[in-house]
Amino acid sequence: MSGKADPRPAGEGTTSRARLDRGRGALGPALELVHTGRAPTRAVLTAELGVTRATAGAVAAELEALGLIRVDARPGAAAGSQGRPSHRLAVAEDGPVALAAQVHADGFRAALVGLGGRIVATAPGRETVDADPAKVLGSVVEAGAELLRTTGRRCVGAGLAVPSAVAEPDGLALNPLHVAWPAGAPVRRIFAERVREAGISGPAFAGNDVNLAALAEHRHGSGRGARDLLCVASGHRGVGGALVLDGRLHTGSSGLALEVGHLPVNPGGRPCHCGSRGCLDVETDPLALLVEAGRAPGPEVSLLQQADDLLRTRWTEPAVRAAAHTLIDRLGLGLAGLVNLLNPDRIILGGLHRTLLETDPDRLRAVVADRSLWGQSGGVPILACTLDHNSLVGAAELAWQPVLDDPLGALR
Repeated sequence: MSGKADPRPAGEGTTSRARLDRGRGALGPALELVHTGRAPTRAVLTAELGVTRATAGAVAAELEALGLIRVDARPGAAAGSQGRPSHRLAVAEDGPVALAAQVHADGFRAALVGLGGRIVATAPGRETVDADPAKVLGSVVEAGAELLRTTGRRCVGAGLAVPSAVAEPDGLALNPLHVAWPAGAPVRRIFAERVREAGISGPAFAGNDVNLAALAEHRHGSGRGARDLLCVASGHRGVGGALVLDGRLHTGSSGLALEVGHLPVNPGGRPCHCGSRGCLDVETDPLALLVEAGRAPGPEVSLLQQADDLLRTRWTEPAVRAAAHTLIDRLGLGLAGLVNLLNPDRIILGGLHRTLLETDPDRLRAVVADRSLWGQSGGVPILACTLDHNSLVGAAELAWQPVLDDPLGALR
């Protein structure tokens, strides 16, 4: 033990420890406030937690000691109160990361995601997703492990986004319609096994890609601040939906809520994988746009990129504009039905649906307002998703959640 005298006045160390002990239960809530950008200064943190300034300072110092946040003593933004300028708070840029993985119809992507939803590194991979989930899950974990080796970052856990409803509590891919996996594939177990085999520490999770996109957008993107948030998105194939109710992701009794892709919007339309006809899944996805516009899909890039490029570069062509209007009208009809059913305070759109909104926002909003009771009484804001790779960020949120719940327990 060092023979140096403690430079602090007698009793100050005991007082600081007592403050931290009182605020220990606030570590998780404090970290979540910084993580979601709702506490940019210590003064805001103090007010949001409802604790004394000294306790908030001890909590912030402990989170900084854990390597999770940075406390900047330079004056922060005006905190709305008199006294000394408040210290600024931010997530630690060189702190731990979560391994995030996403599997889609054209392959996979791995990423390292820090607090604040910040993507530190990413690695895409094109691979045929065959009937054995272990093959592509092994590839995506291997790519993630290489990112961890390259960056040298500490990993808190891993999260996986898949294009399927994920049944709870066992983490089964119940209906992977756009990949060749068998129904009921135990993707969470396989993913967790591959994570352990790669020597990656921390728990492993799995969830539906659109659910995770909604979670990410609610915490860090265009859904921030919404209480009841509806997210609808069309990715590489098909359409998915998700709902955040009272600030929490709503997945239903067994993880299968909001399968909006199978909402009929064109009764005499295309056959759907579910056995019905004219569902959102086959009437408003990238393949539907290409077919409506008379374009043959090519193998060079993903269907989503082909559809996006068509809208962005060929909008003046009558066939493209007519195809887009057809999809917008069908999407608007589906959204109006969901508004009548769910009464959200905000709708966010991702994938091709985001591009359709950006291409002709007035038409889509008019269809929703005209066909929904709530729309006619004032309208529901319809916004574009804003995060790049939001499903990956949402997958990382699953891995970060144990740290947000109990920073000390998860990291020590």
